Amino acid sequence: MAAPSVAPVTRQVSGRAAPAPVASGPESGQPLAAAVADLPVLDAFGRRLPFGALFRERRAVVVFVRHFLCYVCKEYVEDLAKIPKSFLQEANVTLIVIGQSSYHHIEPFCKLTGYSHEIYVDPEREIYKRLGMKRGEEIVSSGNNIHFIHRDRNRLDHKPINCVLQLVGVQHVDFTGKPSVIHV
Repeated sequence: MAAPSVAPVTRQVSGRAAPAPVASGPESGQPLAAAVADLPVLDAFGRRLPFGALFRERRAVVVFVRHFLCYVCKEYVEDLAKIPKSFLQEANVTLIVIGQSSYHHIEPFCKLTGYSHEIYVDPEREIYKRLGMKRGEEIVSSGNNIHFIHRDRNRLDHKPINCVLQLVGVQHVDFTGKPSVIHV
């Protein structure tokens, strides 16, 4: 018999006082402020899109990285690149990375990391400033609602990817990269 499903943890845990848990469900979460939703991001061709349009009509995990020259961010995005598109499609989730750089750096960064999911830049750092970010962040959202935010305390404090994927119902990804042993 299958074990009953357990609701994922949907609150940030930190050294400070614990914030109130975020309710689950399609209508829960904190709405994204219109002033932030209207700020532009740029795609690899330099086309401007409103930040909020990236996830207004769909569920998404949005990962902000400090910059494309940060070695730790590069490794994190290399791991994000290992998430099979089929896992995301099964859960009806989009994975989005947003960097602080020129849009000209998107294509070389994707080639370097092997990242093939959606990626944009916030070259003026306006979204970062308005959201109070300093180092990087992971956001889980659907529609215009933010359901989970993890703010990095330092450059090594990225939320484990499988923890974020669990929040949106994406199956566990094996990041070890070790070949499996086959007994003949």
